[in-house]
Amino acid sequence: MIYIKKAGVKDYKIIAAIGNISVGEAHRESCSAEEMHEYLTNHYNDAAVTEELANPANDYHILYYNQQPVGFSKIELNAPHPNIKNQQVAKLDRIYILSDYFNLKLGAELMKFNIEYAKQHHQSGIWLFTWVGNERAINFYLKAGFKKIGSHYFQVTKTRSNLNHHMYLELA
Repeated sequence: MIYIKKAGVKDYKIIAAIGNISVGEAHRESCSAEEMHEYLTNHYNDAAVTEELANPANDYHILYYNQQPVGFSKIELNAPHPNIKNQQVAKLDRIYILSDYFNLKLGAELMKFNIEYAKQHHQSGIWLFTWVGNERAINFYLKAGFKKIGSHYFQVTKTRSNLNHHMYLELA
């Protein structure tokens, strides 16, 4: 049984827990263990996640499988990108699934949900950033129809940054 629900501030512990595990797994090869620990400590603590959830520009959704939270996404509507002509586009800022559930194709379900969500809110496309070393994510996005449109260096810590692709999916 799969369902997706909008997250509220009360869900901060779920987002923080899944984020600490999933982000750590997805990006552990991108920097040292100490740098990853610093990033997770700064971005996936209770206060930081609560602040994110309280921001009305952020739409978080939690994916449940057999009544257990196993993933989440964050989408920002009307988030222009300098390389995209149409400014009524959404930024898929986060999409994470616990690795124990990868074989169930739950990421595809969460992606499909976010595409429909963007369409319902009259967005002409979805864009995102992804670390160039995360081949699993890049292949997932390419399979969903995203195309590479640029790149930048993402600041992990004060002393570490990683090259990220900008990817875009035009919605019909």
